[in-house]
Amino acid sequence: MSAYFDWAATTRPNPEILELANKIAVSVYANPSSVHSDGKKAAQTLEQARTDCARILGTSPSTLYFTSGGTESDYVPLLALLQRPVRGSVAISAIEHPAIAEQAKMLSHTGWETLVIPADRDGFVSPEAVLSTIREDTAYVAVMAVNNETGAIQPVEQIAEALVQSCKGRKKPHFHVDAVQAIGKIPVSFTSTGIDSGAISGHKIGGPRGIGLLYLARRIEPFIRGGGQESGIRPGTENVPGAVALAAALDAAICGLDIDHGMKMMDMIIERLGSLGGFTTIPESRTLSDSRFSPWIIQISNSSIPGEVLVRSLSAYDISISTGSACSSRKTSRPVLDAMRVPKNIQQNAFRLSIGPTTDESDIEQLYHALKEICRRL
Repeated sequence: MSAYFDWAATTRPNPEILELANKIAVSVYANPSSVHSDGKKAAQTLEQARTDCARILGTSPSTLYFTSGGTESDYVPLLALLQRPVRGSVAISAIEHPAIAEQAKMLSHTGWETLVIPADRDGFVSPEAVLSTIREDTAYVAVMAVNNETGAIQPVEQIAEALVQSCKGRKKPHFHVDAVQAIGKIPVSFTSTGIDSGAISGHKIGGPRGIGLLYLARRIEPFIRGGGQESGIRPGTENVPGAVALAAALDAAICGLDIDHGMKMMDMIIERLGSLGGFTTIPESRTLSDSRFSPWIIQISNSSIPGEVLVRSLSAYDISISTGSACSSRKTSRPVLDAMRVPKNIQQNAFRLSIGPTTDESDIEQLYHALKEICRRL
């Protein structure tokens, strides 16, 4: 039987939610922008999904915009800077997902300067690091809520407050939070003063791919234009079945969140792999039941076997793991581990384990015995 340890890349979909999406796709098929009765039915269904998402997230429906996923939700606020007549700087953390990091690089070709906010050796970005990085011309700041490679929970609410306090008397930079690995996995709120936008992805919480949410505390002027859908923020025909499915996925993930289960399974992983010898957590300071980290993601390194070798070897045992972000799985560089000053030899042997609500002891035992056999052979 397969054991899946790559939930941070994409979750096992909830069959009931996929069935709901299919049902809506067949019964509510019209374009929500159409003025006929079928179009109005689609528009009403879409707005009900938005209202449901807002209720679950504790915000107003007017702050939520449906997108194609986390990546689009990340870059819409960033690309909005291209509307500004005067260029300046953007500040992104050294541990950001490529959805933001790579887009920021592209902005540098248009006159914007990218400032990198450093992380400490444990992978955390402090409010002090943010304030010491930004300048008076900094228009945008991005710090993710939970790092997708190490599980480090970032103090985004404290960073938001620090930005508000430090910018009194002048315009505060737009503060964006990538919450893709946080929503439905740890308690998180977008309504904290100072958080201007946030990103959510459906397929990270048991929903289908191709649907996400962008939270905007206040309206922005988008760079990409089109038919005016989603109040002009995200043009293109709306994904009504995806929106309904996302609302259901949010409800299931947030209302059914069992952090104790995640912590129990993660502690078992640390203990079982630790008993094999040669396996260490990244960072090494991570301990059992460490509340600084998401209980659903961990980065581990082996003393002698490269991470890519372990990925392929475990795949032969029908066990799925990854070396890091799935979006960068074909790249050899590890920017997050570089930011943590992890030595190259440890980076080469690093791999990520990410778990979900259905991960159980049998999965971990399967992983343990497979690794034991692989280490014996290699």
